[in-house]
Amino acid sequence: MDLAQQVAERRPAYLSELAQGTDRFHEPRRADCPWCGSRRLRTRLRTTDLLQHKPGRFVVDECRDCAHSFQNPRLNLEGLDFYYRDFYDGIGAKNAERTFANGGSRKRYLASARALRVHDEPESWLDVGTGHGHFPGTAKEVHPYTAFDGLDLSDGVENAKRDGRIEEAHRGLLPELAASLAGRYDAMSMFHYLEHSTDPRAELVAARTVLRPGGHLMIEVPDPDCGFAKLLGKWWVAYMQPQHLHLMPLKNLRRELESLGFTVVATDRREAHVPADLTAALLLVLNHVLPHGDDPWRPRRPSKLHLRARAALFWCAVPALLATQVVDRLLAPLLSRHGFANAYRVIARRDADA
Repeated sequence: MDLAQQVAERRPAYLSELAQGTDRFHEPRRADCPWCGSRRLRTRLRTTDLLQHKPGRFVVDECRDCAHSFQNPRLNLEGLDFYYRDFYDGIGAKNAERTFANGGSRKRYLASARALRVHDEPESWLDVGTGHGHFPGTAKEVHPYTAFDGLDLSDGVENAKRDGRIEEAHRGLLPELAASLAGRYDAMSMFHYLEHSTDPRAELVAARTVLRPGGHLMIEVPDPDCGFAKLLGKWWVAYMQPQHLHLMPLKNLRRELESLGFTVVATDRREAHVPADLTAALLLVLNHVLPHGDDPWRPRRPSKLHLRARAALFWCAVPALLATQVVDRLLAPLLSRHGFANAYRVIARRDADA
């Protein structure tokens, strides 16, 4: 079945859901910070879905006391299902696969794997939010004697096992599976995972359960203190609404880990930085202003002339995209050291039980 047929097949279901409105996809707006409980909130961002252009509006609030940022009102489970659908799977699967399997991603995977080798050579490693297992599949080159397993909510984790990237596949949510995996792993990784979770604290508690004493947890998440957040506003791709539910400053995450019985052994912004802010922003703008594509959440398929115009205009912008990509990469060593790193890494060792 080609892409146009897949879109046509999905359209009736999408339109049926949208006929009921999008307000039902949100929980009630909360008046306090989910991290520290303060009621001193400010609106940091108002935006629409700039990723897939599904209908809906989203707000990111920031706590004036602890600086935690969070989607408010947050999507409920039905909303998460709706807005994730066809992004990593379905009609979006090929694009997602290209993103996670490209050369830049591979380079970052290797750097992350080497970062842990300084502190540990684990026998067993659980990659949480593994998707199709691209990190474990690459990290084996750095840790050839480590058994890598993966955990994910999607069926991608089962494909990762089938393709030999991981040895065991755990499908579900980490807090729900933690008890059955207690004390099984020497190392765990959460790469751009916590910001998607509904309750980051519960994920960290679960990670402590799964790790053996002395084991290491590696986390990489977007940095809400990144200078690009202010410079680019809603076009900063790390806001990634409506998928990113929480944006945690490094100091908050560090304190939480320490309160749970971890010792933070390393933090880093330079290697965690993904040099794509300007390129991604330009892509978001282009997809916003160009004639829209054939999406199943739109009432009807665009005409052939409409789709050809979109393709032609996009190709006209390719030189600008390539130039911006070069700028991103050239400036990365400088920007990542001076407040423009878009992500940070934390490595924490689980302390023994008292």
